[in-house]
Amino acid sequence: MENYNFYNQRVLLRCDFNVPMKSEKIADDFRLKRTLSTIIFLKKAGAKIILLSHLGEPQSIKSKRKRKAKLTLKPIGARLSNLLREKVLFSKKNKGLFVKRLIKKMKPGDILLLENLRFDIGEEQNCLKLAKSLACLADVYVNDAFGACHLNHASIAALPGHIKHFAGPELLREFQFLSRIMENPVRPLVALIGGTEVALKIRVLKKFLKRADYLLLSGELAKIVLAAKGLLVGRPFPSREEEEIIGEINLNDPRIYLPIDVLASTNLQVAHSVRQAGPATLRKDEDIFDIGPETTCLFRNIINQAGSIFWSGHLGCFKKENFSSSTKEIAQAIADSPAALRLAGGEDTIAALRHFDLADRFSFVSTSGEAMLAFLSGEKLPGLTALGL
Repeated sequence: MENYNFYNQRVLLRCDFNVPMKSEKIADDFRLKRTLSTIIFLKKAGAKIILLSHLGEPQSIKSKRKRKAKLTLKPIGARLSNLLREKVLFSKKNKGLFVKRLIKKMKPGDILLLENLRFDIGEEQNCLKLAKSLACLADVYVNDAFGACHLNHASIAALPGHIKHFAGPELLREFQFLSRIMENPVRPLVALIGGTEVALKIRVLKKFLKRADYLLLSGELAKIVLAAKGLLVGRPFPSREEEEIIGEINLNDPRIYLPIDVLASTNLQVAHSVRQAGPATLRKDEDIFDIGPETTCLFRNIINQAGSIFWSGHLGCFKKENFSSSTKEIAQAIADSPAALRLAGGEDTIAALRHFDLADRFSFVSTSGEAMLAFLSGEKLPGLTALGL
């Protein structure tokens, strides 16, 4: 990209603006902020910038009126205008003659955001017709949305085949950092895996067993492994898919570290019911909401020895004060670590780091969740394949 002359070129910039929303308002603009440098680069280069993104799952909302009210990208455009201190134009459509007319009026440096791509059913169907209609809008395509690269969708997988294309700088940064953690990390490599998305994280666990020196497990993944080892009695056993993958893993591998104590409760909302316990001593009416202080101490000591660290998934329900200490302590330990590479990613991990104001203390924080985990598990991502990566 750095050597290409973007002046007066119409550039389709595929972004990942699939941000958390609450009451139709942006709850966290971290992903928007990560796109700003690319937008500013293209603006300074004199490009006509046409922003593309999806938001949520509009096809699951039957009413078109509710769908458009709930998942329009208009609030994204307003927030971008504030962040850039620059007018961001908004199109209520994402293709066709109406959009072509808007683009024709654009001047070098102008920014236009098109409406949610998923309002068109062809986006998720990887429709060739939609990809070609988007390609007709511009001269160049730039994909800067690593977080969407696992999707076999029209604007990710098909569009690059019909237009001159580049991998965006943020996408390349993410690709390079994730590749470093898997290919040539400074030893010892410590991987801390928690949170949800269990099936995908089991596959990541399987991959990391070939790479990591220490695997620290928490959250739902730890529960599944504890149950599979018979250490969490009376709890749901892994699903068939999870069981098949777990069956391929040596759960007694000395590199795998499970919680030795947990914080359990009968009710997440009731403070006085919190109890520190061994996983095998849980009562039937209790559930695990955090790792315990002994486990936190164990994990922290391992992290202090690390040469490289990867973290995905919170350790407990950190937004509740009773269950926040482990996530805060471990995040702080990683931030303070002398490790050469401190990498974190996933929506709940980002939320935790921002909650404790520690995101800037990491080497890199991935904006993606599922795409990051799919990449680390060894899957070929359609978006990267389309770009030749």
